[in-house]
Amino acid sequence: MRINQVEQTVGISKKNIRFYEEQGLLSPSRNRDNGYREYSEEDVAILFKIKLLRKLSVPIEEIRKLQTNCLSLRDCMDRHKIYLNHEIKSLNLIQEMCDELSRTEESLHTLDAPDYLSKMQMLEEGGIRFMDIGKTDRRKKKYGPLIAAVVMILFMLALMWLLIWAELTDPLPLALWLIIMLIPAAIIIGVLAALRERFHEIEGGEENEATKY
Repeated sequence: MRINQVEQTVGISKKNIRFYEEQGLLSPSRNRDNGYREYSEEDVAILFKIKLLRKLSVPIEEIRKLQTNCLSLRDCMDRHKIYLNHEIKSLNLIQEMCDELSRTEESLHTLDAPDYLSKMQMLEEGGIRFMDIGKTDRRKKKYGPLIAAVVMILFMLALMWLLIWAELTDPLPLALWLIIMLIPAAIIIGVLAALRERFHEIEGGEENEATKY
């Protein structure tokens, strides 16, 4: 089964399916003739289970432990219920604060935001979670692809330099030399395009998209 069929059958986007593969939750085989992924009925069953657990907000790491039998389903659900109860408590306190704000006679212009933020900080110190609007450091996520791209580009540049040196010492027909030079140049352009696309995915919130379910 191809990924388009799996996407329609399970109701999970191709992006999420590949994300689960990257996370080691799924390992489809590849067709030896064309290299395409081929998903079995077992792979589809695994994706249905992943979808169910993700829709229940079970973390990826917990699913991984379930798959490797490091955690039983019962223990996973018991731990998850504790987490959900804590989230419910947090939501109830957020609702209380919203109720307090709705009862105030103040407008947005006269609202004493620092006072409410101080209250929220005290609650956060007690374990209550509000929405995290802290700045996410995406730079670390870029290091890996950036280093790989730099290494590949340097390798291609070194290859081009060797080709230039070879041309000076033992000239080839100009047309042939240009064709050979175009190969590493095309690879460099491809690497830069792939790097740009990867950075775009990171900046675009790839993790949020990948953890919808």
